[in-house]
Amino acid sequence: MIEQIKDKFKEECGVFGIYSKNDIDVAAVTYYGLYALQHRGQESAGIAVTDGKEISIHKSMGLVADVFDEKILKSLKGFAAIGHVRYSTTGPSNVLNAQPLLSNYKLGSMAIAHNGNLVNAEVIKELLEDGGSIFQTSIDSEVVLSLVARNAKKGIERALFSAMQAVKGSFAMVILTEDKLIGVRDPNGIRPLCIGRINESYILCSESCALDTVGAEFVRDVAPGEIVIIDESGLKSINYVEKTKCETCAFEYIYFARPDSTLDGINVYEARVRAGEMLYKECPAEADIVVGVPDSGIAAAVGFAKASNIPFGIGFVKNKYVGRTFITPSQEMRERAVSVKLNPLKGNIEGKRVVLIDDSIVRGTTSRRLVEILRKAGAKEVHFRVASPVVKYPCYFGIDTPYRKDLIGANREEENIREDIGADSLGYISMEGLIKSFKEDKGFCLGCFSGIYPVSTPIETSKDYLER
Repeated sequence: MIEQIKDKFKEECGVFGIYSKNDIDVAAVTYYGLYALQHRGQESAGIAVTDGKEISIHKSMGLVADVFDEKILKSLKGFAAIGHVRYSTTGPSNVLNAQPLLSNYKLGSMAIAHNGNLVNAEVIKELLEDGGSIFQTSIDSEVVLSLVARNAKKGIERALFSAMQAVKGSFAMVILTEDKLIGVRDPNGIRPLCIGRINESYILCSESCALDTVGAEFVRDVAPGEIVIIDESGLKSINYVEKTKCETCAFEYIYFARPDSTLDGINVYEARVRAGEMLYKECPAEADIVVGVPDSGIAAAVGFAKASNIPFGIGFVKNKYVGRTFITPSQEMRERAVSVKLNPLKGNIEGKRVVLIDDSIVRGTTSRRLVEILRKAGAKEVHFRVASPVVKYPCYFGIDTPYRKDLIGANREEENIREDIGADSLGYISMEGLIKSFKEDKGFCLGCFSGIYPVSTPIETSKDYLER
């Protein structure tokens, strides 16, 4: 059976949207925006564009550069667009579940692109089906379309407001109607979404790195519990809940986001460097070189080296042409596939005591293979340091995580994990140390470490709302 390497948390999705009052090729801008967000999902890509009369869409399986060419982009004409790159967290991996999703309803056409996970989607879906609704896909984003369509007679703003009262979970959404671009963020701000601008044109996207890529200036983050509506009148903001608290997913900073992004006021690269510094203070090691696992372990390794005065060095060369979802046909080959992606730089490793920094340990299989690779390259000692706390619980908010039985940190003590991966020593950053590295007085979603989540599954709330 063909499977994927699953020893890391898998990305969620990336979203991008633009509304232009100028003569901007919105499809091309969205293409480059999605290109910048490719790290957030490599299964499928899609773009929807409105010309004011109808919404045109193109989507397919594969990377952005494979799904779109110049001819396709030129066929997508209009003044507003949304785009999506996907890694499946709900629903199987097929083109039917690729986004954006397009639907026709009472007010016209509407497309949606969604990053996150609705924890009560199945409950709402079942209740809507009981009322006669028909669903074409198996993903939770279609539930939002159905809820909006159900309240279409109220107008788009009130329909959206009502729909957001029903859904619970994590979400950063961009929605396209025939004349509006809309952004929505969940009340806990678990998934990121920001606003940018190119002259009079507005942009919504998952990460600020996409704004830099298309030459836009950062305006602000979409606030938790906020609906942003952009049309010919400009930008309008609606708060659909009274009590909100920003609890951005900690793994956005640890692993998911690009290091050149800034999310909710926190620069990702700087946070990772500070985590490395804190990691040395909490878990020091005597060594000759500090090595980071590409790519998200590099910045933490820089911080560890800075705090310890141990030289930072390149320990692995990464094959740029192997994606994060590299497919291999057997267990043996899955374990060996790490060598296809990462090859040791023997001249930097041989005869040295190495501190190896990675962003996390999920199953432990990749960690064990990395230690083996360094030892075969001649490392005298390998001291493994992890720039996140012990991962003990799965995520329910848009990250494809293993079951708890598959999480090595949930089932093994730290010393046992050290033995399993074959390191001379092992150390994790503490929860307190991680939060200090963010250097921001706000909340974070730390559910995968603590088992305490910002959102529970409110089945009764959904049922009460729909029966009103």
